[in-house]
Amino acid sequence: MEDDKKIIELASKIKLLLLDVDGVLTDGRIIYDSRGRDSKFFDVHDGLGVYLLSRVGIKTVLITAKNSATIKPRARDMRVAEVFGDVSPKSAILGKLLKKYNVSEKEVCFVGDDLVDLGLMKLVGFGVAVANACPEIKNTAACITVKHGGRGAVREIAELILKSQGKWDAIIKNYEL
Repeated sequence: MEDDKKIIELASKIKLLLLDVDGVLTDGRIIYDSRGRDSKFFDVHDGLGVYLLSRVGIKTVLITAKNSATIKPRARDMRVAEVFGDVSPKSAILGKLLKKYNVSEKEVCFVGDDLVDLGLMKLVGFGVAVANACPEIKNTAACITVKHGGRGAVREIAELILKSQGKWDAIIKNYEL
């Protein structure tokens, strides 16, 4: 019960959401066609969660160690503020983001799943591991989702943030019209 209170307290402060892509917004599978083009699976529920955050002024930034043309159209659909590809280490970009979005580390949530996310996760106020993350990420995170990456984990965190900030009921009312 005490852990739940702590998680709600951390989520209530969030003004910026940072997301890894492969394994967080996707299920981690990458499909290559015969021409070497990649495809990824994205969950529509995760997308709506990111979109709802944008509607209340909480920006989302995607940070990936790999660059893929498939990410930008999906980011645009979800109303993601920015996409950073080919970033390694991911922690190197945090200072720039704090300054640009005028937030502190405590006001940032980062959702990750694998070792390349470890450094950044240690620096933010609210580190989240998806359910199928590697043990090192789970051990570092303040919260572990029930849902797997690419299967609703991002939506789960978006709802947690919105509910902890008292914004969920207003969103529901907009959809009841």
